Amino acid sequence: PSSPGRTHRDAKARRARLYELLGDLPDRQRPIGATKRGEEERGGYVLESWVLDLNGLEPVPAFLARPIGPGRPRPAVVFNHSHGGGYDIGKKEFVEGRSYLQPVPYAKALTDQGYVALCIDHWCFGERSHATELDTFKAMLWQGQVLWGMMVYDSIRALDWLLTRGDVDGARVATLGMSMGSSMAQWLGALDERVKVTVDICCLTEYHALLADKGLSRHGIYYYVPGLLKEFTASDINALIAPRAHLGLAGTQDKLTPLAGLDVIDRELKAVYSEAGHPERWKLLRYDVGHQETAEGRQEVLAFLRA
Repeated sequence: PSSPGRTHRDAKARRARLYELLGDLPDRQRPIGATKRGEEERGGYVLESWVLDLNGLEPVPAFLARPIGPGRPRPAVVFNHSHGGGYDIGKKEFVEGRSYLQPVPYAKALTDQGYVALCIDHWCFGERSHATELDTFKAMLWQGQVLWGMMVYDSIRALDWLLTRGDVDGARVATLGMSMGSSMAQWLGALDERVKVTVDICCLTEYHALLADKGLSRHGIYYYVPGLLKEFTASDINALIAPRAHLGLAGTQDKLTPLAGLDVIDRELKAVYSEAGHPERWKLLRYDVGHQETAEGRQEVLAFLRA
């Protein structure tokens, strides 16, 4: 692991290098298309359904949840859905929940708190599950692309679109997710400084600890970025979020996040945030559970977003 403390210029260069490792990505400046399918009121909020043209390669279906009432600028959250083998689920997790999340789906929980929240279907999930994860990974690799890179690209462009809305306060943007969504929250927070608050649930994994634990098969193929470990640790990536606020939640029995790795990340990020003058903006909470969100954790997430 590298030493903590970097200048803004260093962080900008490291951010650019991390993005380069994500393969041949579509033009970052290409126009975004958006077609609204419709909207409905459900459970105290309005759910909008959209199809976005983010990458020029395939449509990206999305859900946007907003509070009922005037469309004044509100804080926003990019919610990142998990994996869990639920290829047919994708963004439905946002409105229907998952077995390892708390009973109230995040679309409801976030809009109850006054947030506008967006969730897209990622490659291979939901309405984009027409090709398997492994086949997509292989086909992209042949073409110089990285599946995780294409997923991250879509998340960044989804945020671009979100910030065009008149009911979103661009100065108050957060991202959160569970499992694969946790990894996406970390990468989106690291690469995009428009994200002011990052919350990751149950996927804060130090890669070298995962290697030592012989645990690579516990993560899907999407997780692996060619050449990453030659230049970055998970601590390095998460350090790029500093000094912006970052909450991590982990289960001490979760095999996806070896405890030795959590110790390394926590130690390194405490040093990074302390050097940045904001030790209070980094927080890692551990619960005696496996790969799941706890009731206490949900309350901590909502409180951290409000702070």
